[in-house]
Amino acid sequence: MRYWLFKSEPFKWSFEAQKDKGDAGQEWDGVRNYQARNFMREMAVGDRGFFYHSNEGKEVVGIVEVVAEAHPDSTDGTGKWECVDIKAVKDLPRPVTLDEVKAEPRLKDMVLVNNSRLSVQPVEESEFRLVCELGGLDPKDVMGG
Repeated sequence: MRYWLFKSEPFKWSFEAQKDKGDAGQEWDGVRNYQARNFMREMAVGDRGFFYHSNEGKEVVGIVEVVAEAHPDSTDGTGKWECVDIKAVKDLPRPVTLDEVKAEPRLKDMVLVNNSRLSVQPVEESEFRLVCELGGLDPKDVMGG
């Protein structure tokens, strides 16, 4: 199992909207960055990730799960963009802000710290565990697998 981070501006697509999609989940569409697309190509059903509100809040607010592997993005007419489908798993009891992540020395190598503009990014297992703990979640309750 691998871990990821999915970023969305909450006024465009919020974690509340993601939760409203239920177990069927939602296509993580509209990504137009090659590196982010390639990360989605690496994902497997059951992988877990963080849902991150960008711009407004700048914080990890929930846990998601990949429910469909990479497939053509339905919003792309060119055929070169792909996406995965994700579903909401759990809210973080306390959102973890970007400032908190940056202030935690054990997260200094996290992609979010070093490339905060990338909309889909990998997260190391140790980083996933630590951010869960910072957000008030027992990692074993949400790590899947």
